[in-house]
Amino acid sequence: QVQLVESGGGLVQPGQSLRLSCAASGFSLSFYSVGWFRQAPGKEREWVSCGSNYVDDVKGRFSGSRDNAKNTAYLQMNSLQPEDTGVYYCVTCTVISGVWTADYWGQGTQVTVSS
Repeated sequence: QVQLVESGGGLVQPGQSLRLSCAASGFSLSFYSVGWFRQAPGKEREWVSCGSNYVDDVKGRFSGSRDNAKNTAYLQMNSLQPEDTGVYYCVTCTVISGVWTADYWGQGTQVTVSS
């Protein structure tokens, strides 16, 4: 059974950092690019990243990494701001000719940035 499970979300103050984890099972994550979506309260889901591609809002603050031996990907989020609040979803993804596409999805983890 293909599964992505996120963890690492929580409540932090503005300016602090969090690292999200995305553990895969049922397939090898090494064959896929990993990305992240987020959904703020009352808003639609939006892309955060796919592989080494990042949306402008998070460039320079967020960075992805992976540990293929653990079949896990990570999203390091620094200098978090209240507008980064939302549910973060791990996805497998592709970017082809500027088109971003998500395939497998995790269940999401809540990130709240508040003082």
